[in-house]
Parts: sequence; structure tokens; C-alpha cells
Amino acid sequence: MKDFETLGLVPDLLTSLSEAGLETPTPIQAKAIPLALSGRDVMGLAQTGTGKTLAFGLPLIQQLTGTGRPRPKTVKALVLAPTRELVNQIADNLRVHTKGTKLKVSTVVGGQSINRQVAMLERGADILVATPGRLIDLMDRGAVDLSTARYLVLDEADQMLDMGFIHALRRIAPELGTPRQTMLFSATMPSQMDELSRAYLDDPVRVQVTPPGKAADKVTQEVHFVEQSDKPAKLREILDSEPGALTLVFARTKHGAERLMKGLVADGYDAASIHGNKSQGQRDRAIAAFRQGTVPILVATDVAARGIDIPGVAFVVNYDLPNVPEAYVHRIGRTARAGREGTAVAFCSSEETGLLRDIEKVMKIEIPVASGEMFKGPLQRPKMGGGKRGGGRPQGQKPKGQKPRGAAPKGPSKSAKRPQQRHRVRRRAA
Repeated sequence: MKDFETLGLVPDLLTSLSEAGLETPTPIQAKAIPLALSGRDVMGLAQTGTGKTLAFGLPLIQQLTGTGRPRPKTVKALVLAPTRELVNQIADNLRVHTKGTKLKVSTVVGGQSINRQVAMLERGADILVATPGRLIDLMDRGAVDLSTARYLVLDEADQMLDMGFIHALRRIAPELGTPRQTMLFSATMPSQMDELSRAYLDDPVRVQVTPPGKAADKVTQEVHFVEQSDKPAKLREILDSEPGALTLVFARTKHGAERLMKGLVADGYDAASIHGNKSQGQRDRAIAAFRQGTVPILVATDVAARGIDIPGVAFVVNYDLPNVPEAYVHRIGRTARAGREGTAVAFCSSEETGLLRDIEKVMKIEIPVASGEMFKGPLQRPKMGGGKRGGGRPQGQKPKGQKPRGAAPKGPSKSAKRPQQRHRVRRRAA
């Protein structure tokens, strides 16, 4: 395995990497960094949690160092990401390695004061990390000039396609300066990605370190066949199997996520939620509490699938299976990060059998069955919106364990082997 010194990085960056405890590049970093430093357009494909941010971030920092201060309202490099959480995560990672330099990393996202962002951009930015929607708002106000930007990075480009940001990209890209270097990074390879690369990259080098749609090697996956009405009890059974473990629970809708979180809190669990109806401040506080472990259960919609980089997440629970199969890959990528192990648990109701088969087709695997049986009959898919039963507390039900049947593997599942302890907090006396 190469080390960072062989990749052509300058001594200041090598020092910052060492201080951050990073000595050996990940496969995507080892392949992408030399190409990016040479000026080539890069199309990088790698699973989540493999260090894609530094694969483009380190070359950007090195190439921008010593280029002088940006003029008012101008930008030298633009990084686009689909969610607020991911924008903040990218900026935080870049700032670790711009300490001691004059480079300024700025962010613009929705849900925050646009007037403050206008004032911030008056001073210009070396690297601007942005969500497409808010960036266009600022462009419409004449608050930012992209004509001086010579670097463009599209991070998690597949999710930007899923979220409809292709139209925003068509508006933004022509405003950047030319010639420019463009880098595109993604964990999956939907059919539109080739079209995207042809439109915005110039003779790109494709760097792929894992097959698109493949999960991290240390993620243990399992599926429980359980009807929607029985999911609350099954979730509590999983939570009680390892009290205190950081657990990220994915729901399909905003209302379903909020209802599920409130049901857990009513039953004495420490839980928080993040979704599109939450303000940026609320989302930031929930993620901070989850990161610190003071709130070990975080219920989220897919807004969090690519914006949480917390190595200690032990469980990812797909309470509702995603409508887009690639989203499953990103969800479970929130565990088994930084070389750790993790467990991805999926609940599949009779309405979701078609979604499960879509996921297995994309991942080219058959997810091991931990309990229940595959529902008979034609494959079904839930209607958009997730139905009325999003997952509140189980109305007077006791958790019901299900013995493996049919296609279930021999022996108990990983979660079943853990001691059955209670994961509840004592309520304070009134």
C-alpha cells in the first residue's frame, strides 16, 4: 500500500495528515490524488466511508495554496453536495488541512440566514462548499461570481441526480470559468451518470475501487420479514439487544420519522430526529448529541444518508426500505466506517418485497434472513409517502421475537446473540 508521501503532496499537507492520525491513504485516495494533482478530470467511484472527501480535497488545497486572496464575491473552487449535512461535513474535513494556510473554506446551505451568507461572500472564498439550491439563490442576488472558479467538484453526484439537482447543475456549471478541472465522486453508478460525465467532464479518468452498489466489507447485513404494524415492536427488540449502541434508524417520510421518534421517547428511549421539516439548528444539535452519545438513537429520512460521518455508529436500521435501491447502499454506509464493524438491519413488510428485490439486484447479493419468511404473492411496492402507519409506539404491544423460518440462516442472527438488556432511561419523578 502506498503512503501519502508517494502521492506528490507537499510537506505542509503531509504534516497535517500526520497530525490528524492519517498515515496511509485509502484506495480511492491513492488512485485519485495523483490524477487530480496532474490536472486531469476524475470520475471516482467508491463506497461510502472510504475517504472520498480527501481524494479531491487534498489536491484542491495543494493547487490553491499560494494563489493569493480571492477578490470580493469571487470563488476559486466550487464543491457541490446534495445536503446541508454533507456540505458541513466536507467543509469540516477540509478545514483540518487548511489550518496554517491563508485558504478560506466557506459554506452556503439552505435553512440559514441568506443575508449572512451574502455578507460572507463579500470577502470572497477560496473553496466554496454549497448545496445547489441555495447557491442559485445567491447567484440570483448577484452575491457570488463563479467566473473565476477553475475547479468544480460534484460530490455524491448520484444523489444529486436522485434529488433532481441536474437542472440546478445545468444552471450553475456554465457560470464557472474555463478551462477548469472537474471531479465527480459517487458511491453508485446509475444510468444517468455517464450522461452527466460526458456533459461536464473533459476526457475524465475513471477511478473505481469497488463495484458500484457494493457495501463496505465489514457491514453485516440482515433482513427481518415483518408486517408494518409489527415494526415498532421489532425495532424495540433490536434496540434492547445492545443498550447504548449508536443506532441510526431510517424512515421513508418526514412525518413517519417524527412519529417514530416521538413513540420511542414516549417509551423511555433517548431518541432524536432529523428530516426536512427540522431547522438547520435543530438538525445540527441532534447530530451533535448523537455523535457524543448523549442521544444514542437518531431517526432520519434520507436527508442524513450521506451527511453523517460518525465512526461509532453500530447499527443502521432500515425501518422503511427506500424507494430508490441505491439509497440503501448509502444508508448502510453510515456504519462500519473507518475500519470498524457494523450491522445493517432491514425490515421488509409485505408491501416492500419489490423494494427488497430491487436492492438485492443492485447490490448483487441476497441479504441473509434473520427472522420471518418472504411474503408470498406478487412483488409489491409501497405507494410514495409510506402509508399511514409510519411507526409510532406499538399500541399496547409487547415486543414479539420471531423465530427464523423458511429461508432463515442456521443459528441466531448477530443481533440475537447479544444479551437481551433493557435500553430505557428512568423517568424523572413528577
